[in-house]
Amino acid sequence: MAIVFVAVRVLLGVFFMVVGATKLTDRISPKLYAEAVDEFAKFVDVFPLNDVGAKLEPMQYQIVVGWIEVIGGLLLAFGTKALQEISNIILSIIMMGAIYFLLVSKKPLYKCIPAIVCLGLLLLLLYVWRRDKEKQKAE
Repeated sequence: MAIVFVAVRVLLGVFFMVVGATKLTDRISPKLYAEAVDEFAKFVDVFPLNDVGAKLEPMQYQIVVGWIEVIGGLLLAFGTKALQEISNIILSIIMMGAIYFLLVSKKPLYKCIPAIVCLGLLLLLLYVWRRDKEKQKAE
């Protein structure tokens, strides 16, 4: 069973690296890059901290999220156990923000499914790691 969770962790990490890279450059997929630029411009308008005066620049925000996804995916797939857990938590927060944006923007459900699945898999990995730590303490 452990091999399944290792495979999920590595595939999820690679997925985040690819998705993050598409936010950073248009060389991978010009269409996905253009869509990301458009989505981040819309997200800035519904960002919850706008009410307290924290206005984000869409391009800077997109670059930051892209790098977080690339580095977080790399650490999730190939980092040490502690770095995997930290990157998992950070990527979970990113996915919660993505789901929030999609719901506030009233996007169709099919657009929400990838973020929901990624968040679910990240939380599953956290649960398994926590369970394994508790088993080790009990022994």
